[in-house]
Amino acid sequence: MTFVWGAALAAGLLLTVSPWLWPAGSQTRPASSRQGRIARLLEDAGMSRLSVVSLVIVAGVCALVAAAIAWLIAPVAALALVAAAAGAIAPFAWLRARRSKLLRTRRGLWPDVCDLLIASVRAGMSLPDAVASLAESAPAELRPPFAVFARDVAASGHFDSSVLRLKKSLADPVADRIVETLRMARQVGGTELTPVLRALAASVRADATLRAEVESRQSWIRGAAILGVVAPWVILAMLAMRPEGARAYGSPGGIVLILVGAAVSFVAYRLMLRLGRLPEPRRWFG
Repeated sequence: MTFVWGAALAAGLLLTVSPWLWPAGSQTRPASSRQGRIARLLEDAGMSRLSVVSLVIVAGVCALVAAAIAWLIAPVAALALVAAAAGAIAPFAWLRARRSKLLRTRRGLWPDVCDLLIASVRAGMSLPDAVASLAESAPAELRPPFAVFARDVAASGHFDSSVLRLKKSLADPVADRIVETLRMARQVGGTELTPVLRALAASVRADATLRAEVESRQSWIRGAAILGVVAPWVILAMLAMRPEGARAYGSPGGIVLILVGAAVSFVAYRLMLRLGRLPEPRRWFG
């Protein structure tokens, strides 16, 4: 009977927040669109070799492991259900964190890439050779995609298709702008490539400096959000480890408390992150 009341409450909470989780337009989107967003996340996080099905399987395994650990610590069904939900979300949260880290790391490297391209073009190298030379001269974090481009363009001899594959492997808004600039210069020619790359490098360098300063001042928001979410659940788990605590949290009132607390924690965490988040540049040419 307790499980039935818990399931009914969970269904009610899910229906309450469903307008925000699944807007009206999302019901008409095909499944391939949702899979496309997950594939885009994998691509942006540098895990393009991992398939969407594999990620879903990993999320399911994490959910089962988290639920089993929670049940072993405190045999409370509602607590195991919350742990399963957290375990299922964990791989996606890790991919988003990895994507953000890659963007922050690469943001400070693109001005150097622009400078290297400018130096190569001014030295008289052709555009494909200038881009291919970045496999040896670019910062170490960016060399593998450029090495793949060098082999690709050497095998096919087609710059446009090779540079498009390079843009897909880099999966970065600044890289998209650089690649589209190079494609335009290759297709229509002109003498403005060097000034455009120099202006782009200056703009990216100024944006990276400003973002680093703001993020360092707002880093406490993320720390406070994580601490505010984790601390109550640690205390709850310690209380539920005692037999009388397990019986209390296994009662209908305890199940309501756990499920409502999980919903409040999720909403509060997302709200704090949204308030402290800086808008990331979008991939308009991705």
